[in-house]
Amino acid sequence: MSLKHVLATRARRALHSAVHRGWEWIQRHGEITPATPGRRRFAYLGEGACIGFPVGAIYGEPWISIGDHTLVGTHVTISAGFVPGLDLGPDLIVKIGSGCSLGRGTHIVGHQSIEIGDHVFTGPNVYITDQNHTYGDLDMPIGRQWPENRPVVIGDGCWIGTGAIILPGTRLGRNVAVAGGAVVRGEFPDHCVIGGVPAKILRRHDPEEGWIPPMRSPRPLASLEELAKLSAEGLAGLQALQDKLREEAS
Repeated sequence: MSLKHVLATRARRALHSAVHRGWEWIQRHGEITPATPGRRRFAYLGEGACIGFPVGAIYGEPWISIGDHTLVGTHVTISAGFVPGLDLGPDLIVKIGSGCSLGRGTHIVGHQSIEIGDHVFTGPNVYITDQNHTYGDLDMPIGRQWPENRPVVIGDGCWIGTGAIILPGTRLGRNVAVAGGAVVRGEFPDHCVIGGVPAKILRRHDPEEGWIPPMRSPRPLASLEELAKLSAEGLAGLQALQDKLREEAS
């Protein structure tokens, strides 16, 4: 192997390491947290909250509230109003609770009212909006017709799967699971599983009869309280969870 080849290989490795270390530095210092100047733009950005970098389109921050310990993934769009710089009045437009996790590429597009409860998790590329185009005027292009707003409420503890769309007027109860790719409109009660286009109830919980139809999956290895405790313990807690999963599989 020639000296030229050896030097070129070392240079490529050094450049590769430098690029990745540089990108990690940019991501770490580009995050928006309560300790960074970007927090001042929001109505509220809670303790332990973090918006990953690169961010999506974020504007209307004075009408956006993000609760304590909520994690917002990279490329997530959170907007209030049509465009930046508008006066949207005295009330919050987008309110995200505490302990939530919003997956990469998710869009939350608010114009009137979107309320997301505590401990709501989404997969990547979920779309939530309280506004939709109308199409009543047959002569006017749909994109130019005046839109319709209806508030959206997502209850505590919901899980929204990858690629789901939450349309205006939707109200999800507590601990509702939304299947990936579902298109959701309407009201759904606590403790149900919904999916499809349009979404409908696939499974629900009855206080006397339990889950209807019965669940096929085994009982979870840990309760939400145990998972929250493990998460709070950081890497050591996650390692304990990994060990528990390994023991169950063996």
